[in-house]
Amino acid sequence: MDPALLREREAFRKKALATPSVEFKKKKDDSPFKDDSKKKSKSSSSASSAPKLDANNYKTMAGSSSYRFGVLARIVRHMRARHQEGDDHPLSLDEILDETNQLDVGNKIKQWLQTEALQNNPKIECTQDKYIFKPVYKIKDKKSLLRLLKQQDLKGLGGIFLEDVQESLPHCERALKNLAQEILYITRPTDKKKILFYNDKTANFDVDEEFVKLWRATAVDAMDDAKIEEYLEKQGIKSMQDHGLRKPIAPKRKKVSQKRRQFKKPRDNEHLADVLETYDDNTLTQKGVSIK
Repeated sequence: MDPALLREREAFRKKALATPSVEFKKKKDDSPFKDDSKKKSKSSSSASSAPKLDANNYKTMAGSSSYRFGVLARIVRHMRARHQEGDDHPLSLDEILDETNQLDVGNKIKQWLQTEALQNNPKIECTQDKYIFKPVYKIKDKKSLLRLLKQQDLKGLGGIFLEDVQESLPHCERALKNLAQEILYITRPTDKKKILFYNDKTANFDVDEEFVKLWRATAVDAMDDAKIEEYLEKQGIKSMQDHGLRKPIAPKRKKVSQKRRQFKKPRDNEHLADVLETYDDNTLTQKGVSIK
């Protein structure tokens, strides 16, 4: 290496070592006040960036879907209560909101109720921009309820739910109390719901007590109709052979005869069948006798 460069390098090094220098080290601040101030500043900035709540637009912000469905549910409950009390006249949307103390809803929710929610709700019936409750059965008094139960019994449709009757019939408890002798109540074991049936008194008959004991002592829960029929056949009883659903028998079609039709000869002038007429010499021949 060049000795001149080495001398310059050594001179620069000596000069640098001779020059004093001061270093400032950063101190660690362990005080909790600084962190709290940072948190406060972050929270204040987030609060300033968040949208401000306003009395005019807080119902149209995020989460308004649950709010408007709550408005709809409140309307349906009110209309059902009106129907059960006997009020059957229709109401406009403003009247419904007034009766349910919901006049402060926004215009968007009113538009949604008027065009979609109330129009498509199965419990609400719309008639000329007015709304009325739509029950399961159109019954108004105990006579119409009894008529409905009779029709269900005659047509073999079974019973009707008690909760549907309570929803459809105004002052239901009074009508059911008056018809206590005409109605049978059956509790469904699966969901404990009560079902109403018509009490047909013409089908009542006295059963011998011994037969009742035998009937109650015989358990057929785990047997189907095929096993019961097999058991009866082994005992020599064939009483079940004519019961059950019968398949409809198709009527037999008559076979079309494929014989050719024979055209009969005309029967005109049968009395002249043995008379031969010739036009050559104007003669008639009958039984070998020729007549001119």
